[in-house]
Amino acid sequence: MNVILARYAEVGLKSPGVRRHFESILINNIELALARQKIEALVSCEAGRIYVRTDRIDDAVTALSYVFGIASISPAIECTSSMEDMQHVAAEMSKYVLTEGSSFAVRARREGTHPYTSMDIGREVGSAVFLANEDQEIRVDLTNPDFIIYVEVRGKKAFIFSHYVSGPGGLPLGSQGKVVASINKERDSLAAWMMMKRGCRVLVCGEERPNILEAWDPNLKRLDNTSIHEAVSESKALGVVFGYSMDDINFTHSYEFNVPSYYPLIGMTNQEVIERLKSIKQ
Repeated sequence: MNVILARYAEVGLKSPGVRRHFESILINNIELALARQKIEALVSCEAGRIYVRTDRIDDAVTALSYVFGIASISPAIECTSSMEDMQHVAAEMSKYVLTEGSSFAVRARREGTHPYTSMDIGREVGSAVFLANEDQEIRVDLTNPDFIIYVEVRGKKAFIFSHYVSGPGGLPLGSQGKVVASINKERDSLAAWMMMKRGCRVLVCGEERPNILEAWDPNLKRLDNTSIHEAVSESKALGVVFGYSMDDINFTHSYEFNVPSYYPLIGMTNQEVIERLKSIKQ
């Protein structure tokens, strides 16, 4: 693998000007995440795809999986968009992906003008993969394959990969202003995390140390010995975040602040909160 494809989802729904602004924030966050792990990389964005070129692919994938705004990640091999190159790269990759007796399919998509269709890619690349693994007794299954080899063609370049790694999705951290989070128990950390996923920078005050959040924002600012009211006033935050459920919420509490109060967990059951906490700790 010599490149990582990083995809966003919500950012792509914005108007062109807003999308460019969010892309810039996202790229900056990616570069910071890689730099914190001392990973040297070249990050670029072209036509809605973010490319990360580095010698430390596995470490970079792990770092990117904690960057809000990224929907999915794929380590890939980059080659030219000639059919011969795509066949060669896919055939070589398949030797490390397919197992004896397994089934496979080729999924292709492309952008630009080419002398072939996506169906042509699937057929020709699939044939090359099959011939390269004849001794493994593999078979083609287009409906429910054991393994999928993906081919993404963009202009004169092609990217071959075998899997997707999920990202947190949402909006780039820092794209939506600041909020103050009251962290007194673990579920409060989840409420703050959900606001981070919506692009907010979170300033933390309260009794609990939010170790969960530090993995998602190593520059997380903690306001020790500061009340929520003081934190809101001093930071000029745009809102306050609480981890209350419907059972323990006190709506009169909202009127204590001159900014909106947010309750991201209000519609979640206790079991849903537990499961979501498990997922963000991984």
